[in-house]
Amino acid sequence: MAIRAWTRLLPALLLVLLAPGVAGAQGILLLAHGGRADWNQEVLGLADRVSSSVPVEVAFGMANKRTIQEALGRLAEHDVTSIVAVPLFISSHSSVMRATEYLLGSRDEAPPQMEAFARMAARRESEGDAASDTGFDWTSPLEPGVPISVGRALDGHPLVAEILISRALDVSEAPEDEVVVVVAHGPSSEADNELWLGHMAVLVDEMRSRTGFSRIEHLTVRDDASEPVREQATEELRAVVGAAIDEGSSVVIVPLLLSYGGIEVGIRRRLEGLSYRMARQALLPDERLAEWVLMQVAAR
Repeated sequence: MAIRAWTRLLPALLLVLLAPGVAGAQGILLLAHGGRADWNQEVLGLADRVSSSVPVEVAFGMANKRTIQEALGRLAEHDVTSIVAVPLFISSHSSVMRATEYLLGSRDEAPPQMEAFARMAARRESEGDAASDTGFDWTSPLEPGVPISVGRALDGHPLVAEILISRALDVSEAPEDEVVVVVAHGPSSEADNELWLGHMAVLVDEMRSRTGFSRIEHLTVRDDASEPVREQATEELRAVVGAAIDEGSSVVIVPLLLSYGGIEVGIRRRLEGLSYRMARQALLPDERLAEWVLMQVAAR
């Protein structure tokens, strides 16, 4: 109840916190992986909903210095005096997140994957623009000219749990006879994966406390890991779903993804031959994510 009460009061509180002369000319740098045009449009729609309160610019890409720099330049046109970088990522524990923190000056050392992200960004730029700057330095930290603080990713935030509950109930038929399985993409690193699962456990605990489902499980599929790790993740997913079916329960799959656009297709392939229902949409679009972004700003 406390969470819902806070959520109802949030817009009014933010008008005070973000008003000129109170919080200063603050801007938001919204960071997102990026994807197909429809995936990106969901993020841009979220930015539009937030921008009525504070200037927002989106930087797409995996620690892409060019897109981040360009977004910072657009924020400078709003004469902002400080910036909050909000990572619209599922987890704070990833090489992309660490590389982004390094570029924004909140991490002293570049992660080992920094060079790989730089090569990826440079290659995509050259493929899309024949006049790309081949001398651009992709790996050194940015110098934005105003203070930047970097927020947390979605992690185990209560508003994420609320959205997952909504997605599960949307396709539920008889909760007491259903097993919900929350499935995330997950990282390659074992250490990071444990941290992802820890945040997912927090989300699932919140879901359990507020719903009547027979059981709620959670796991990652780890698409970017080595083949043996991916195969093990597939076996675990199929085992969880198969066990629920064997006990006579219906299965509801709720992907912990920002937007559908590919990963959910891989989840379906892994579950071929098994009976289940999948949530009709991922986290986006949802007004509660706009609230989450503004909460990130208010907390800095």
